[in-house]
Amino acid sequence: MKIHAPQITGSFIGNISGSSTSTGSFGHILKDGVNWDTAVSSSAATAGFGSGGGGGSSFTSAGISGSFTDASSSLASRITTREAFTTQSFSDGTATIISGSSTSTGSFGTYIGDGSQLTGISAGGFDYTSGSSPVVSTNPSSLGATWINTTSGEIFVAIDITADSNEWLGTAGTEVAPPVLINSGDRGVFSGDLNNNVIPIVYIDITTTGDAASFGELYNTNIYQQGACSNGTRGVFGGGYANYQNSMDYITIATTGDALDFGDLTQGREHLAGASNGARGVFAGGSTTTSQYSRQNTIDYITIATTGNATDFGDLTVRRDNLASAQGLTRALFAAGKDTSASLSFQNTIDYITIATTGNATDFGDLTGGINSPAGCSDNTTALFGGGSYWSSQNRIDYVTIATTANALDFGDLTVARSHAGAAANSTRGVFAGGYGSSANVDTIDYITIASTGNATDFGNLDVVRTSLAGLSGG
Repeated sequence: MKIHAPQITGSFIGNISGSSTSTGSFGHILKDGVNWDTAVSSSAATAGFGSGGGGGSSFTSAGISGSFTDASSSLASRITTREAFTTQSFSDGTATIISGSSTSTGSFGTYIGDGSQLTGISAGGFDYTSGSSPVVSTNPSSLGATWINTTSGEIFVAIDITADSNEWLGTAGTEVAPPVLINSGDRGVFSGDLNNNVIPIVYIDITTTGDAASFGELYNTNIYQQGACSNGTRGVFGGGYANYQNSMDYITIATTGDALDFGDLTQGREHLAGASNGARGVFAGGSTTTSQYSRQNTIDYITIATTGNATDFGDLTVRRDNLASAQGLTRALFAAGKDTSASLSFQNTIDYITIATTGNATDFGDLTGGINSPAGCSDNTTALFGGGSYWSSQNRIDYVTIATTANALDFGDLTVARSHAGAAANSTRGVFAGGYGSSANVDTIDYITIASTGNATDFGNLDVVRTSLAGLSGG
């Protein structure tokens, strides 16, 4: 048995394991790293432990106190020759921490304790002790909190304590962090224009403010009112008008240039919405003719990294066009739009799907009001739906928490009331570009900080006034 002082303070209760077969001692007594029964002289040992010699003497040292009955002529001799204690009891003053006797050769071996009665430290020096590693939803009490995985022995430190999106770094190199939203990046890309037939694609740097710059041309020309999605590297624009297209174009987001042909949707339609989980892209809703009865509930999906035709995914809860979309790490949300009623009802419905699977959409909740043609964007956590029309252009921005089904809440206002805008986001900012204002198209670009509710701020301008835009981000 080794007693280390002053590293352990407080009471420590546990089991003594080992065997005893003949005369011996409990082992060595160490103080401040010094082995007192071999490394020091008898006089130094005696001085170090207080009064020496004779039965019944007592001694104290940092972290060790107690009494003994000496079996030999002096304490110094006892320590030097490692003679056995006849009886011994070491105590912290309130509870016995080590006790026992040895009458035969051998030692009791290792002292083992569970730490349950240690005071002045927590969980052996760690804030959290578990048989497994922490996860992103493990919410520590403070930055720098420590966690030990008692199965693997790896120690983790909390380096970001954002609620339910925490980051932990392990001593073996393990990183516990929320996945980066792959379809979110710092370059925002927009295509589309209704009145001027200005089809070239434009882009912005979301991290800064400024005007949009030219990116390239669509592969299928003279198309607008599309849906869009990306995997962070490749962006895909699907459907659109003229003549209710089923075509899809794709671009490499980091490199300006003209789009290439990707494949076809299952259905030609315009005013649809697109979303992605970084691997799979989905396109939902839209209309196939000018009739209100041609509004669709179709959801298609593609694998963004591989060109080819789309496959049927399932159906929305309501047939509609002019809807907006947003996405998280696993879910896509589709909100608002015009339904099939002859009275031109504007929807407040929000649907959601799990992008990695196929199946019909499920009701998520409602926007703060029915609306047509808003624009949607999101980070990992929060989805925003801005602008739109309810007989006249609106400036309101609604938001929801993507992981939790519920009705939307008011976020703030755009700088200009408008519908048919395009939207894109990185992990911090959402931007809303162009759209149809009170009486004409606009070239306005606004931005908001997604984590903070509030009104939008002017970002810059598009190359020209545009409406019916599709937006995506990546880089």
